Amino acid sequence: MAPARIRVIDLETSGASAHEVCEIGWQDVVQGVDGLWAVNDDRGAMFVNPGRPISTATMAIHHIMDADVAGAPFWKEAAPEVLRPPGGVLALAAHRAAFEQRFCTPALSGGARWICTWKCALRLWPDLPGFSNQMLRYERMPPGLDREIGLPAHRAMPDAYVTAHHLRDMLNQASIEQLLVWSDEPGLLPRVPTGPDRGRPWTGVRTDVLQAFAQDRDPNLRFSAETELRRRGEASDRDPAPPIQRTLL
Repeated sequence: MAPARIRVIDLETSGASAHEVCEIGWQDVVQGVDGLWAVNDDRGAMFVNPGRPISTATMAIHHIMDADVAGAPFWKEAAPEVLRPPGGVLALAAHRAAFEQRFCTPALSGGARWICTWKCALRLWPDLPGFSNQMLRYERMPPGLDREIGLPAHRAMPDAYVTAHHLRDMLNQASIEQLLVWSDEPGLLPRVPTGPDRGRPWTGVRTDVLQAFAQDRDPNLRFSAETELRRRGEASDRDPAPPIQRTLL
């Protein structure tokens, strides 16, 4: 019987005005007979033909050039075999998974659920100074992370490998069900990210300032402010008003 598996995905794209995938990387995290999760040796990367030139600004980040992807398969040909491996997966995962989900549609992934390691890191390790994939790498120094396999940064397989070590530690600290719930919600920011209160915990922010944040266009900022308002027993302006009278049902 195959072990329970979650596949971490990382994508590199072509940049410019219309992003298309030019590389996909993966790294599996599996559950052992002892119930603990571990990063295994099932990892890899594949170039993808984006169907358009790669911007020079993006080349300067991941160093993938047009010649590298010229003979590669297109995205809809390449994606299913990575996203739906033999034996299946319990879930897919990525750091700031909303980006990968734009490309890894349910039709390509088989409707798999997603774990966002960025959102889960906000919940599990709120005292850290930053939550980028590489910041977590060096703040936490996850045991067993091979520095060479995790380099170069901004390439699909090394980044997936680094993310997998964060995911492994999260799964050994919280249940997969809890990680999925957090991932389905907006990110719960531990501190105010902008304005005069930047860096301050939400508990130290005035209620009127929270009410203003609760109207922000950023769903993570809005959700974080609304969460603190609810903790205080205050309703944000976005909260639905209670019905004037009870329904008869």
